[in-house]
Amino acid sequence: MIRAALSALVLSGFAAAADATTITVAFSEEFAEKLEDDYGLREGTRLTEEIIEDIERELDRSGVEATRIDVMILDAKPNRPTFGQLRDTPGLDPIRSISLGGMSMEGKITHSSGAESTVEYSYFENDIRQVVSAGTWWDANRASRRFAKRVAEDISGQ
Repeated sequence: MIRAALSALVLSGFAAAADATTITVAFSEEFAEKLEDDYGLREGTRLTEEIIEDIERELDRSGVEATRIDVMILDAKPNRPTFGQLRDTPGLDPIRSISLGGMSMEGKITHSSGAESTVEYSYFENDIRQVVSAGTWWDANRASRRFAKRVAEDISGQ
């Protein structure tokens, strides 16, 4: 029930326009469950806002636009404990507890011409030594920026 409401909130509440482009972000059922049970629902909002900002920035930079971009977060892992994890697991340390993070997502792009294309991107850090100074969603944000560049490249190629 909460997952369905969360997806509806994300789809309708975070649609944004970069010029004439509508951007929506939703979560896979598995990731929505992680948000609800482990990370905390506010983390979904943080990731959604980051993705929309990154895509808008890349579209502005490249001077391209599409009619619609629908993004699905398939999975994401934080580098540091989220507030929900810290609340639920008192032994976690917000500074010293670190893990390999990242994000996997896919996007469906509806181009101005009416053509459709898909972009997929996944990045998960594989070296714990790279996480030392990272923020909560450091690697997920890196994945979001790289995904946004691929979206802009896909649109400019049409």
